[in-house]
Amino acid sequence: MALKITSECINCDICEPECPNDAISYDQKGQKTYVIDPDLCTECVGFYDEPTCDKVCPIDCIIPDPDRVESDEELRLKHQRIWNK
Repeated sequence: MALKITSECINCDICEPECPNDAISYDQKGQKTYVIDPDLCTECVGFYDEPTCDKVCPIDCIIPDPDRVESDEELRLKHQRIWNK
């Protein structure tokens, strides 16, 4: 399942550089907080045991995206698709 950043985000800039897939960006589509591109988010599958953005977030505003439910296998395949271009 892809992750998403809630409106509680304080724009602390900690999560964005931690993402190995460059899935986190600021002000995408006019939003005023960081957002996660669900097409690039693999919950760090292929890199780490747990999502690093969630681990470093000081206010716990990164949550599973209920609109993007994905199995571990789907996340592994997404990782392969992203990195085996």
